[in-house]
Amino acid sequence: MMKAFFLPEGTSVTVFAVVGDLLPIAIVTITLALVCYTIGVWAERHAGVLKKWHAVAFWLGLVFDTTGTTVMGQLARQGGSSGMGLHGVTGLLAIVLMLFHAVWATVVLVKQDARRQQSFHKFSIFVWAVWLIPYALGMVLGMQH
Repeated sequence: MMKAFFLPEGTSVTVFAVVGDLLPIAIVTITLALVCYTIGVWAERHAGVLKKWHAVAFWLGLVFDTTGTTVMGQLARQGGSSGMGLHGVTGLLAIVLMLFHAVWATVVLVKQDARRQQSFHKFSIFVWAVWLIPYALGMVLGMQH
């Protein structure tokens, strides 16, 4: 629901109205990405072998992260940011790695490659750790505003 703000003439209201509607969506989807990806990666590590449901968790994490990142990007552009700072670059790298990770997990499962299924967690933990960098940067930058 859009809220009306009465500000001095000439003040831009767009950011205030849009942030009120989109920010919670971005926060929830990014948090769902964290939950899905963390559960998938650490459950895979604990199991010692890549399973189908781990790959599903990776794909869900990617979908939620891409959704949240897209919404956050819209908010940043509306706020006048180009989005290509350290947070934007690490975020793009993380999404590319997550996509590669999910695709590779699917390929390993389809090929039923037992050796790769058992060693896959090493790459999973690496991708998860890289993903945490833009997640943490986003929290820090968000708290500064």
